[in-house]
Amino acid sequence: MKHKQTEKLRNCLHDYAESVGNLLVETFHYLALFAIGGITAWAGTMAALEMFNKGAASIDDILLLFIYLELGAMVGIYFKTNHMPVRFLIYVAITALTRLMISDISHHHRPDMGVVYVSGAILLLALSVLVVRYASARFPAVKPTAKHAKISDESHEGIEP
Repeated sequence: MKHKQTEKLRNCLHDYAESVGNLLVETFHYLALFAIGGITAWAGTMAALEMFNKGAASIDDILLLFIYLELGAMVGIYFKTNHMPVRFLIYVAITALTRLMISDISHHHRPDMGVVYVSGAILLLALSVLVVRYASARFPAVKPTAKHAKISDESHEGIEP
């Protein structure tokens, strides 16, 4: 008799602790997402204001805005789906490397092996996007509900928003 009461109390305590833990994790999750989204919006706004103050925008500046846009989209997708869109991280890396390469070429005006290395890294990242897209279409995390339902081309690693 006491064993059943003890087990019932233990289960109740476990359920309570799990609920409190889930609440704390989700609270941190949402606070962090809002902070990252706000900081990204702030940084993008500051970069745009600097461009307006300069009176001109270079290709570096425009690519930086694209990086902020991709980071913002990543936060939005993560907020809606609770899944990290890995492809967007790769897109950010490709944009950052493109920005680096353009900046290097425009400032130094001489081609060297660094351009080849950065180009190779961009190619590898582009191939990794292809692999991730193929894998998400071939092995989706969420199976389509209808017989003829198709994972959208804009799905995020097999997760429909």
